[in-house]
Amino acid sequence: MNVPEDLRYTSDHEWVRTEGERVRVGITDFAQDALGDVVFVGLPKVGDEFVAGAVCGEVESTKSVSEIYAPVSGKVVEVNAAVADNPEQVNADPYGDGWMFVIELAAGGDSGLLDAAAYTAGIST
Repeated sequence: MNVPEDLRYTSDHEWVRTEGERVRVGITDFAQDALGDVVFVGLPKVGDEFVAGAVCGEVESTKSVSEIYAPVSGKVVEVNAAVADNPEQVNADPYGDGWMFVIELAAGGDSGLLDAAAYTAGIST
């Protein structure tokens, strides 16, 4: 499994790339592999606000439907419309073109994220 060292993770298999006061969010390589062929991605709307752990979207595959959880607290400031139109990007490039949305962090909104080693240990058990 590909688990980039420069990202942070949730135990629910979302990844976070910090970009100043914002974070870019997607699902991990492990998650997309477990889901199988992704056929639909339901994204939050720009302006939606979430607390960490809240359901903010869904990913549907040929096997199942899985919820996407907000990995941090804050407000959605950008969504990847291309992944909604081409959900297979989640399988092809989960850490690149398959990103889902960007959240502007609330104060203290990024606590509880895992580093690559901790996430890898969690998926290896």
